[in-house]
Amino acid sequence: MKTKINIVIIKVLDRLKEAGRLQKTLSDNSKIIKTRFGFHELNDYKCSRMGLVILELNGSDEECNNLIQELSNIGGIITKVMSFNN
Repeated sequence: MKTKINIVIIKVLDRLKEAGRLQKTLSDNSKIIKTRFGFHELNDYKCSRMGLVILELNGSDEECNNLIQELSNIGGIITKVMSFNN
């Protein structure tokens, strides 16, 4: 059985400005998001405005491409995609 794994890495340049629109887009496409990790620097002195989100997608090529297109329409984020075929 051949399966395809799509990984999307999202760099959010300003979490304060972009988090709402990004969250809405991810929520609207939650049915194809198998795994989601979010990271940002946090210590005693600051909470970074830059963050990373890593998604493992579990949908058709069309659904995945639609999500990636929606993400690319959000200002202030950079998106990279990796695909693995088994």
